[in-house]
Amino acid sequence: MKTTIALQGLHFHAFHGYYPEERKMGNDFVVNIELTVKSFDSADDNIDDTINYEEVYNICQKQMNNTQKLLETVVLNICNEIKSTFSGIAQGIVTLEKLGPQLGGRADKAIVTMEF
Repeated sequence: MKTTIALQGLHFHAFHGYYPEERKMGNDFVVNIELTVKSFDSADDNIDDTINYEEVYNICQKQMNNTQKLLETVVLNICNEIKSTFSGIAQGIVTLEKLGPQLGGRADKAIVTMEF
């Protein structure tokens, strides 16, 4: 049975950005994650038979605290840590939104998405 676990709207204030001002001032970010579990057939209601989304949140929080110049690097690090932590994942999608990026004009967000 296909089972998908999603965390949406994980909000962080972090210091990612190419320019020194971005890394000094910080910005608001939103992370969305969708994970497909290889199989779920737990008759005993055991969390070890699925993906503990509190652990997924902690991975995101750790990587958001690890300042990077590129949003792509942040997303790649989240994907890699999730894959190495949970063997029961068949596929996943990680999206990082940078709210109100400073681009010289009005922009609601910059978005990077990676699938694995």
